[in-house]
Amino acid sequence: MTELELKYGCNPNQKPARIFMESGQLPIRVLNGKPGYINFLDALNSWQLVKELKEATGLPAAASFKHVSPAGAAVGTPLTDVEKQIYFAEGMDLSPIACAYVKARGADRLCSYGDWAALSDVCDVQTARYLALEVSDGVIAPGYTDEALEVLKTKRKGGYNVVQIDPNYVPKAIEHKDVFGITFEQGRNNYEINEALLNNIVTDNKDLPEAARRDMLISLITLKYTQSNSVCYVKDGQAIGVGAGQQSRIHCTRLAGSKADNWLLRQHPKVLGLQFVDGIRRPDRDNAIDVYISDEYEDVLAEGVWQNTFKVKPEVLTAEEKKAWITTQSGVTVGSDAFFPFGDNVERARKSGVQYIVQPGGSIRDDHVIATCNKYGIVMAFTGMRLFHH
Repeated sequence: MTELELKYGCNPNQKPARIFMESGQLPIRVLNGKPGYINFLDALNSWQLVKELKEATGLPAAASFKHVSPAGAAVGTPLTDVEKQIYFAEGMDLSPIACAYVKARGADRLCSYGDWAALSDVCDVQTARYLALEVSDGVIAPGYTDEALEVLKTKRKGGYNVVQIDPNYVPKAIEHKDVFGITFEQGRNNYEINEALLNNIVTDNKDLPEAARRDMLISLITLKYTQSNSVCYVKDGQAIGVGAGQQSRIHCTRLAGSKADNWLLRQHPKVLGLQFVDGIRRPDRDNAIDVYISDEYEDVLAEGVWQNTFKVKPEVLTAEEKKAWITTQSGVTVGSDAFFPFGDNVERARKSGVQYIVQPGGSIRDDHVIATCNKYGIVMAFTGMRLFHH
């Protein structure tokens, strides 16, 4: 198949729409559903991310994509009991690739609502069963077991989008993009992200554990496929906060940091102890938790809305309690797709437990950024490689 007609483009008025190859066959097969224009943008970007993560770490990898940026990405390390609880995976049999997707989805469950899932490995039935429980638009993987495909074909009344990609497909070295009737051409960004990039440690503290090196790779590869400007916080093999598409670096750092803080707050004993009404849907639980840890919760309590969600009126999680809980965070890695122009990015990152930073370097104020890291004993590596993605 050299082309595939689509219902419409980014919006319903944008017709005709298709994906096609100028020569050769499309490297994808639609096994179920009818993916759209944005679905394929998410599918092809997310596939590149998980393929490179697997190559860089040797571990199964997954991503949760929305609007051509990852809401989360992770490698397939085992989940803790707390992670199983906050990702609604308690009592489930989870394979390594299933663990990767559960963690990718769990990074920011609100942003992952209606996501596109990407898997570096064959989708097994464990992963399919978890996907079946979530609100998701589709999945791309190099293959599916018969049992997994049977499960996925029952999702969304049989309309769930399932795409298989040839894992051996290599795109052309030159890529094109049309904007306003004008064609842009550039060499494809095939820069390999590997551990050799992490050797230029510019801070006084040069103690970079293996787990932090892995997390640096995850942050950089995630950023390579995130709309710029972008910053990514990573801990224990998973992105916990992605700030995408901001015009200033500090706003990226703040946005991603606030998401990382929310990820940690989901593990607070008060959140873990929330008693939901019977039969509540997973998205409604996610929304309720998000409101509970937000600054607006006391207003919601006053309105009595809690009765629609909780069996018992929850005790307020105070600002002081939230601040104290976040200060317990440590061992976090942050990556940036371009240099930090000022030390304020380091100041914000450390408030979310960041101890390791990886960025290109090259700012005229690199000395100030390095000095700020040294002030807090943070380890920082310069890669010399910008990772803008537009």
